[in-house]
Amino acid sequence: MSTIVLLSGGMDSTVLATMEASHGPVEAVSIHYGQRHVRELDAARAVAAHLGIRHEVVDLSVLRQHLTGSALTDDIEVPHGHYAEETMRATVVPNRNAIMLSVAVGIAVSRGAGTVATAVHAGDHYVYPDCRPGFIQAISTAARLGTQGFGDVDITAPFVDLTKAQIALLGSEMGAPVGLSWSCYEGGDLHCGRCGTCVERSEAHHLAGVADPTTYRDPEYALRVTS
Repeated sequence: MSTIVLLSGGMDSTVLATMEASHGPVEAVSIHYGQRHVRELDAARAVAAHLGIRHEVVDLSVLRQHLTGSALTDDIEVPHGHYAEETMRATVVPNRNAIMLSVAVGIAVSRGAGTVATAVHAGDHYVYPDCRPGFIQAISTAARLGTQGFGDVDITAPFVDLTKAQIALLGSEMGAPVGLSWSCYEGGDLHCGRCGTCVERSEAHHLAGVADPTTYRDPEYALRVTS
């Protein structure tokens, strides 16, 4: 049976899609939930095309007017600097992963896929409640119960105990098209190099000791704030 990868277009899901594609049949689903950094959806398309896998974007952009209070969906300044709980709380989108995973599970049942894979990782635990192991376990149970006898879909999170640096290393070893991925919350043509996700991305490659294929507008900023 095939796997549906929830492909945001970011580094982590790009590495996950590459890994899953090496194991068996894979399809990718991206969710447009009204995020300001919609540039990541173009990245998801490019990653899927590079991997040669089916990819579709589910348009739930109407949610933007309802999932307010987040820097990703509202008129709130995107935090800059090190990826820290006190600053990155502004990027929490209410119940985002539960929404996206539920949509992906429904698609998996319709397509006869047995698994939905998400790229949440250990670095997200202290900021995002819906990236923590307890949540993943609970929604995996809910998915199995909700599809029992009609598809029996499992949700897996292979990176849930991995750091961002470990994912960067894995991506380098597998030749994942990380250079096509997009992490910056600011959007634009280049990664800003200053927002929390840019800093985290740059730091992960540095800690992993592998080349970062990303072009940043401010390539020195991350090293200054993390050293």
